[in-house]
Amino acid sequence: MNSKICGFLVIFLIISVIPTVDAQISFGEKASQKSVEIVINSVGDVHVKHVVNPANLPKQIELIYGTASNITVTDEEGEEKQFSVIGDNTGVLIFPSQNRSIVEYDLEHAITEKDNVWTWSFRYLETTSFILPEEADLIFANERPVYLDEKKGITCHGCQMVLEYSLDEPKIYQNIKWEDKEFLVEIRSHTKINDFTFDQPTKSITFDVSEKNRFVTTIIPLELLWGPYAVFLDDEKIYFHEYINNGTHVWLNIRPETTGEVTIIGTTVVPEFSILAPLAIGFLVIVIAPLIRKVSLH
Repeated sequence: MNSKICGFLVIFLIISVIPTVDAQISFGEKASQKSVEIVINSVGDVHVKHVVNPANLPKQIELIYGTASNITVTDEEGEEKQFSVIGDNTGVLIFPSQNRSIVEYDLEHAITEKDNVWTWSFRYLETTSFILPEEADLIFANERPVYLDEKKGITCHGCQMVLEYSLDEPKIYQNIKWEDKEFLVEIRSHTKINDFTFDQPTKSITFDVSEKNRFVTTIIPLELLWGPYAVFLDDEKIYFHEYINNGTHVWLNIRPETTGEVTIIGTTVVPEFSILAPLAIGFLVIVIAPLIRKVSLH
């Protein structure tokens, strides 16, 4: 009887000292990544490429959130390497290697389209490069506009953002004639723009937006309307982004929460008389001032 009691106590003590295992399984240390690249095509397909630095021990990388498929691991020469998938395709265990490893996969259910706007709520705490479709030259990161121009994409450091973009965003051109000059104002948006007017006395541009929560970007010649600017929606001041001032034009971006009348007000506007007039007056002042002083001395 005593031997049975002793045996039970030994088993109990062994069980009591076994450490509690965390529910999240980890088979290796976190891998050091040289780069992460995401390529998005025009129909929303996503392809991801991780470049992992060499290591003497097994290393684990977390895959970007979504449904990963077609996972491959190769070296820099394209030779396939052994690897293990962790969990429900949420991570990859890479075996020791003296060379860099390339992890690639397709990602589904990551990016969605609604009302002509593609959206991705992205979080991956590694420096990540995004290659966007050619048709997307203007994107938004946390609602901040980024004009790509000839660039292929952006790089996000310690990346957590809401990425939004449209393809082939409609452009509306408004030609403003003032005296002997013409100015072209461009508006980019998927909403309809109606009743566009330019009012010289109030230094303002006004138009109606027919849909709410749509990005509206207005490109204004600085010679027509100079900043600083204020933007109103039905007489209520609203937030806007001012960016890309290239010396001739400024880009103003808004996202009205309701439909209504948008008014953009500047501080200076195309003058009612020639812009050379103030220069001529200044020149005359410089010339005449010494003469006045001479007369006063006499």
